[in-house]
Order: sequence, then C-alpha cells, then structure tokens
Amino acid sequence: MFAAYAALVAVCFFWGTTYLAIRMALESFPPLLLVAVRFLLSGTLMLAGAALMRARLPKGRELRQTAWNGVLILGVGNGCLTFAELWIPSGLAALIVTTSPFWMVGLDALVPPREPLRAPVVAGIAAGAAGASLLAAPGTSGWDPDLLRGILVLQAGCFSWSLGSIRQRRIRGVAHPVVQGAVQQLAAGLAFALPAAVIPEPPVRWTVQGAGAVLYLAVFGSIVGYSAYIYALDRLPVSLVSIYTYVNPVVAVALGHLFYGEPFGLREAAAMGVIFAGVAVVKHYSTPRAAGAKADLSSGRAASLREPRRPS
Repeated sequence: MFAAYAALVAVCFFWGTTYLAIRMALESFPPLLLVAVRFLLSGTLMLAGAALMRARLPKGRELRQTAWNGVLILGVGNGCLTFAELWIPSGLAALIVTTSPFWMVGLDALVPPREPLRAPVVAGIAAGAAGASLLAAPGTSGWDPDLLRGILVLQAGCFSWSLGSIRQRRIRGVAHPVVQGAVQQLAAGLAFALPAAVIPEPPVRWTVQGAGAVLYLAVFGSIVGYSAYIYALDRLPVSLVSIYTYVNPVVAVALGHLFYGEPFGLREAAAMGVIFAGVAVVKHYSTPRAAGAKADLSSGRAASLREPRRPS
C-alpha cells in the first residue's frame, strides 16, 4: 500500500506544480505552440512505451472517439488554461479550475442517460458559483478586464474538459486507461500543431527555464502524474484519491506566491474556502458515477476526478 499512497502524493504534488510550470513556459513559448509541443512529446513517449510493452491499442471507433475526446479534454481544456495564464496568476487559475465538478454534474444531468440533480448538489453548485463570483468581484480600482477574461476562458475550458470526460467514460473500449490517455495526449498535440503553424504568434525565446518547463510538463505533469493517478485510483478508494482536487490549488497558490509573488489575500482565501465547501458537497451528494468518473489528464489528465483532466 505504500506505493499507492506514494503515487497519490505524487499526483497531489506534480499536478499542483503544473500551473507554475505553464506560467514559466509561457515566458518562452506562445500558448498554441506550448500546448502542441507538450502533448506531442508526452503522447509520443507514452505510445512508444505502450508499443514496447505490447499493450493493446484502441482501434476503429474506439480510437476515433478517444482521440476526439482528447482534443476536448486536453486540447481545449488545457489550451484554455494556458491562455488564461496570460492574464491571471497561476495560483488563481488553479483555484478557478477547482469548479470543474460543477460543470461535470451539470452536464451529467443534461447528457443522456441523465443523472438527476439533487437539492444538496444544486446548493453546492450555488456555493461554488458564489466563491468564483467573489474572486471576480471588482477591487478598489473597479473591474479587472484581464481577470474577467481569464475566468471566462477557464470556464470554457472546464466545460470542454467535463464534456470530453463524460464522453470518454461512456466508451466501452478494450485499451488500458493509460494507453487511452496516451492517444488523447497525442491527438491534442496534433490538433494544436496546425493552428500553431498557421496562426501568427510571438516568436519563441529560447531559455533554459522555458525549455525545462515544457519538458517538466510533458514528463512530470503528463506522463508521471497521470500514470501515478491511474495507479492510485486502481488501489485506493475514489474518495481518498479525490483529495488531490483540494491539494492541487494549495500547491499552485503556494508556488505562485513563492516564485512570482502572486497576491493571495483574505478575499482569495475566503473564496477558496467557499469553493472547496461547494465542491465537497457536490462530491458527497452526487451519484457514484458522476462523482467518481475517470477522466483527468491536465496535466496529463485523462479521467476526471477534477472532474481534471486536468489539469490544469
């Protein structure tokens, strides 16, 4: 059991650090290219490892659906996170991403077969929305347009992440979840490679820190983090594994403040408490299928307790 708990600690730490790594990588790489390079690298390495181990790969309809869901979960989901960090601090982005379970249970109530929303779940979603609203409230100088833009982009990413996660968990496939995650990462990288090639972006500024951040995201965020997540989920209760939902933002906030002096005051602390309370209520009262859905990759996240992946 020590290995399982060690894997959970790795998930809590590594996925929490990806928000800072994205901010560091953005100092050297434009967002579209960053997403493309990160997932092309991690997806290629993971699929190469799967081939060496002669793991069963998805084919036909399963392959197409898994790849498309990878674009939704990782491409759009993490792409929105990457763009949002151009405008808002990394720790704040991690806190806002914590609201993903609200999108998950909401979409689960709309997408057939529908899961009805219970009154406590609605109350939890309302509490989480109140916490997010507290983060977006105007300061002494009025509304911050960059903050509002970042929050809206992150909510679009959470929506896409949750929709892709719901679609993925309903696939009756034969491939191992880690192999599915590899396919999703490669698909996300390929999907962003074309726009990165044709849409004008600022040139790359090669630095050791920027290149190291991209490599860190690919290896520790996507490959190590996701593999540890699958291992922990296979050996520990879902309710215990889901603790990373609360730990990741704390890690991200601490690192953002340590490395970049990102502000975190009483208002942010109060909003974090309200959002965490709402997430806890939603997780407790949601149906097991909605609350324990596997699909988080953010950082590799291909299954979702976040509900990313991820994800960041």
